[in-house]
Amino acid sequence: MSQMERQELDQFLSFYRTYYGDEIASLAQRYPKEQRSLHVEFDDLYTFDPDLAERYLQHPEDMSRVAEEALRTYDLPVDISLGQAHVRMRGLPRERTIDIRNIRVQDDHIGSMVAVQGIVRKATDVRPKVTEAAFECQRCGTMTYIPQADSGFQEPHECQGCERQGPFRVNHDQSEFIDSQKLRIQESPEGLRGGETPQSIDVNLEDDICGKVTPGDHVVTVGVLHIEQVTSGQEKTNIFDLYMDGVSIVIEDEEFEDMDITEEDKKEIYELSNRETIYEDMVGSIAPSIYGYEEEKLAMILQLFSGVTKHLPDGSRIRGDLHMLLIGDPGTGKSQMLSYIRHIAPRSVYTSGKGSSSAGLTAAAVRDDFGDGQQWTLEAGALVLADKGIAAVDELDKMRPEDRSAMHEGLEQQQISVSKAGINATLKSRCSLLGAANPKYGRFDQYEPIGEQIDLEPALISRFDLIFTVTDQPDPDHDAKLAEHIITTNYAGELNTQREKVTNSEYTSEEIENVTEEVAPVIEAEVLRKYIAFSKRNCYPTMTDEAKEAIRDFYVDLRSKGADEDAPVPVTARKLEALVRLSEASARVRLSDTVDLEDAERVIDIVRSCLQDIGVDPETGQFDADVVETGTSKSQRDRIKNIKELITTIADEYDDEPGAPVEKILERADEVGMDPDKAEQEIESLRRKGEVYEPQNGYIRTT
Repeated sequence: MSQMERQELDQFLSFYRTYYGDEIASLAQRYPKEQRSLHVEFDDLYTFDPDLAERYLQHPEDMSRVAEEALRTYDLPVDISLGQAHVRMRGLPRERTIDIRNIRVQDDHIGSMVAVQGIVRKATDVRPKVTEAAFECQRCGTMTYIPQADSGFQEPHECQGCERQGPFRVNHDQSEFIDSQKLRIQESPEGLRGGETPQSIDVNLEDDICGKVTPGDHVVTVGVLHIEQVTSGQEKTNIFDLYMDGVSIVIEDEEFEDMDITEEDKKEIYELSNRETIYEDMVGSIAPSIYGYEEEKLAMILQLFSGVTKHLPDGSRIRGDLHMLLIGDPGTGKSQMLSYIRHIAPRSVYTSGKGSSSAGLTAAAVRDDFGDGQQWTLEAGALVLADKGIAAVDELDKMRPEDRSAMHEGLEQQQISVSKAGINATLKSRCSLLGAANPKYGRFDQYEPIGEQIDLEPALISRFDLIFTVTDQPDPDHDAKLAEHIITTNYAGELNTQREKVTNSEYTSEEIENVTEEVAPVIEAEVLRKYIAFSKRNCYPTMTDEAKEAIRDFYVDLRSKGADEDAPVPVTARKLEALVRLSEASARVRLSDTVDLEDAERVIDIVRSCLQDIGVDPETGQFDADVVETGTSKSQRDRIKNIKELITTIADEYDDEPGAPVEKILERADEVGMDPDKAEQEIESLRRKGEVYEPQNGYIRTT
C-alpha cells in the first residue's frame, strides 16, 4: 500500500470513529445475513474533510476500495470480520445530480461518481453473477481460480497441474457468486418541457441493493459512470454507450417532487394565497386562450391541488386524488384544456385513447435483450409513470372497452396488479385522471337522456368524482363574445410572431403587451406549478364542524329524496367522498390548514351542477344515481320489468299461440303507463339483449 493510500486509510478510520461508530457496531451485529453495507452520507464526509470528499467523487473506485479496507481494519468490540462489507455513498450534492440528457464526456463525468434522478422503467430479475470462477481440470482434478471481470467470462489457458489445455469444468461449489440486477432509469416526466423524448441510462446493481425497486418507482441512484464499446454483429464500432455501476439507490417516494422553491418563491406564494380573488385568478390562469368554462376550470384547479390522502391506523388508505371527466361536443376545447393542465401539473403524462392499449396504460411485460439473454421484464405504463401527478387521457370513448377496463383498479385502488409472463407484481399509480370524451353519436342530442348518450361503461363512469357535460348550443350573445375572444387571441399571436420574425415590425412592444395582456394567464404557469408543489408538500387541511355539517346536510338531503320506496337512489357514498376530497383541495388552494364552510359551499355548488347535468333522470326530473352508476335509470328499470310482466301475462292468455302477439302488447302498453312507440323501443332493446325472443314472426316470449 502506498504512502498516500495509508494516509487515506487513517483518515477514513478517523472519520468512522467520529461519525459512524454506532452504525458500524449495528452492521457488525447484523452482518452478513441482514445487512452487508454501511451507508455514508456525503455531507458527513464533506464536513469531516472536503478534500477527501472531493477525491472520493473524482476517483470513486480507488477511494471506495480504501474506505472498505478501513472498514475491515476498524476496531470492533466483538470478533467479527467485515470481509465483504460495502461502503455505499449517498446524498450527493445538487451539482453532482445530473440530468441523464446532460451527461457529457467533456465535463469529466466518465469515471466519476454522480447521481441521476428518474423513474425505473425496466428491471431484470435478481440473478447470480460469478466473481471468482473455480475451474476443475477433467484430466487431473486440479483447481484453477480465476477472478472474473465485467468484460466477459475468462477461462484458464492451461491446467496448473498437468499443464494441458483442458478440458475444464466450472465447479460451482468452489466458485464465488454475487447477486446482480440491471435497471433502466428514465428521466422523470416533470423535468421535461415541450414534449421532449425522455432519455434513459442502464444501471448495474450488485449484492444487497438488488431487488429493492420495481418499475414505476421514482429513485435517486448514485453510481460510477462508465462507457462500453457498441458492437454491430461481430464488428466493433467507434461509438460507445454510457452505463452506471450503482453504488446506492434511494426510493424518493415521500417527497411530492423535486422542485426548487426559493425563499423569494415562497414569499410570492404567500402573497398570492392572501388575495381575495385567488380562486378567480387561478381560473384565469388555466388555458386563458379558451373562453368561458369557469366551473370546469375551477374543478381542474381543485384536481391539481387534490385532497389529502389518508392513512388509517388499521393500515387502509383513502385516496385523495380527484378523477374528472369532460364529455362534450367536438370543438369545445376539451383537448386544449387537457394539454394545458399537462404543462402545469408538476408531474404528468398525456396519452390519447386511440393510440393507447391496456398494457400501455398499466404495465407491459416485454421480452427483449435488456439484461443478459432474452428474458421477460416489466415496463411501466402511463398510469404508473404519472404516479403522484396527473394522467390526462384524451379520446376516452375511442379506446377499446377491454383497454378501458384496465383503468378500473388504477382509479379506485390506485395500484396496478400485473400477472403476465410469470411476473406477479403490484405497481403504484397514485395519480389523478383527467379524461375527455365525445358523446356516443359525436354530439349531444338534446332530446335523449344524457346518461344514454355516454358510451362508457358505468363501472368506469362511477369512479369519476366529477363529470362535466360540455354542450355547444348556438347563442348569439355567447357566440359574439367567443368570436371576439378567439380573434383577439389569434391577433395577439400574430403580433408576437411578427415582432419576433420581422425585424422592422411597425408595432411597438407596448402595443403588443396591451393586446397579449388580455390572453395572458393571471398567474404565470411556472409560478402556478411551484404554488401547487408547495401546497401539496405543506398543506394537510382538516375539516371544521361547519364544513362537516354542510357536506353532511347536502348528502343526507339528496339521499332523503330516495327514501320513498318508488323513488330512485339519488347519489351513492362515492359522491360523499368526492365532496370531502374537493373541499380539502379548495382549502389547499389558499394554503389553509382548515376546511371552512366557504370551501364546502363552493364544492357543493360544483357537485350539484354536475349532478344536474348528468345525474338527473329526464323522465322524472329526479336525481338518480343509477343513470351514472349502472347506466340504467330507475324509471327505465321499472319499464323493463313492467313490459316483461305484460309479455308474460299476454303469453299466458294466448297459451295456444307460439307466444304473445306483438300487436296485442302494443295495444295494451298503456296498462303499464307506456305509449305504443315507447313499448316498441323497449321490446327491440330487450330483443337485442337476448331477454326476449321471437319463436314466430309477430310473436314474442321472455327467455
